[in-house]
Amino acid sequence: VQLVESGGGLVQAGTSLKLSCAASGGTFSRGAWFRQALGKEREFVAAISWSSSNTYYEDSVKGRFTISKDNAKNTVYLQMNSLKPEDTAVYYCAVKVSVMDNWNYWGQGTQVTVSS
Repeated sequence: VQLVESGGGLVQAGTSLKLSCAASGGTFSRGAWFRQALGKEREFVAAISWSSSNTYYEDSVKGRFTISKDNAKNTVYLQMNSLKPEDTAVYYCAVKVSVMDNWNYWGQGTQVTVSS
């Protein structure tokens, strides 16, 4: 299984970015985004069910971030709007094969930096 992330960068507060995570080599039940800011632990951001498209969000990103997927491309997206400096982090995508699993596979991470 391989996850390839793209879309990170340096942006100003209040603007938007869209992250992509292309998955290959398997079939999955859920995809998710996590992030890790400098000196902090990795935290959950959002997740999506591959079959039902149900979505789940961490409270601080609700209403600003949207997770979506393209089954044909086996790709998970994270649309991030109204970005804040506290959103600055390395963003990782992850997938799991079974709903009961832990997150089995992780991407390499992509840096998002939001300047004030």
